[in-house]
Amino acid sequence: MHIANGSILEMNRFPSPNPNVELKVITYLSNGLKVKGMLAEPLNKDTMDGFLYLRGGIKNVGKVRPARIAQFAAEGFIVFAPYYRGNQGGEGNEDFAGEDREDAFSAFRLLKSLPRVRDIHIFGFSRGGVMALMTGLRFPEAASVVTWGGVSDMTLTYKERKDLRRMMKRVIGGTPEKYPDRYQWRTPLNQLGDLAAPVLIIHGVTDQNVSVEHAYQLENKLKSLAKPVECWYFHEFTHYFPPAVNRNIVVELSKWMKKQGK
Repeated sequence: MHIANGSILEMNRFPSPNPNVELKVITYLSNGLKVKGMLAEPLNKDTMDGFLYLRGGIKNVGKVRPARIAQFAAEGFIVFAPYYRGNQGGEGNEDFAGEDREDAFSAFRLLKSLPRVRDIHIFGFSRGGVMALMTGLRFPEAASVVTWGGVSDMTLTYKERKDLRRMMKRVIGGTPEKYPDRYQWRTPLNQLGDLAAPVLIIHGVTDQNVSVEHAYQLENKLKSLAKPVECWYFHEFTHYFPPAVNRNIVVELSKWMKKQGK
């Protein structure tokens, strides 16, 4: 029997930090692999927009935090955050916006299959930025795409982050000089002509993890294509924003997303 990508194979309750939000760890299918992720649903039974949360990092760096997922759900979304393949009991190996992009695509399908979900918004943090853009390209019906401190150019990441080069060479298979096609494949900038969803870019100008140049490149490319884009630049902040500011931005970007609903 054929089981479709995005099908839920297993579901287990997870302790929630918010009494109004229910959390579950989901096992779902992604190109033949059993991959894990977290689902956050407000307890009320209304239909509402879906929110695909694409985390940054790799493996245990940047892993999905239940409190963060619940925070977005509390704004009135049904949130699903894939852990990506090979993490927290999932099958396969994460490969930094390579084949693991399929885990984001299958997660989008999972959200689409939920009866309470209306429009679906895509959110990417850090390396999740390229995943969000790729998913937006793959699913033109997406209502919006938000990148926060998001990577947009994988070659630029290699050049900027000397501390990541060993990992990138191991996972991607070499350097951008030796395998430019592998880095281009992980860089959605040149495909944005096919992007249908409006984009919101959020970035700290003093970010040392993902330089603001990633945001500027994305903004300029979208504007050159006459695509709808809005930018929120914060000159005083790095990759991580103070908690109070972070909470306010979550409220504001949630409002922005809901305005983009179709």
